[in-house]
Amino acid sequence: MNILNGLAIILGCQLAGEVLVQLAGLPVPGPVVGMVLLLGGLIWFGEPPTGLRTVSETLLRYLALLFVPAGVGMMAHFQLIARDWLAISVALVVSTALTLIATMLALRAMLAMRRRRGRS
Repeated sequence: MNILNGLAIILGCQLAGEVLVQLAGLPVPGPVVGMVLLLGGLIWFGEPPTGLRTVSETLLRYLALLFVPAGVGMMAHFQLIARDWLAISVALVVSTALTLIATMLALRAMLAMRRRRGRS
């Protein structure tokens, strides 16, 4: 039953994200808003429930398989990709660099918070 509860939490957050995007007209995908809601819940409650942890670890284990349909879809539009390869390449490099920088800054902030908590 714990696994079903974990899956229900993930799907509920995704549904809530979709509803918020539709109601507010946000230019962000619903699953992204759902992930932010899930993150907020995890921060608020602290430790994730056992079922959520189990489902998350299972989904992460098979994450690579979820990219197969996207890769097949890209090959269906290969002419468009070939035409705009430079813009796509620049966007990929810049977004990857920005993601690495944001991850580094977030990790530094979290480590600093952890050190402060340990001292007080």
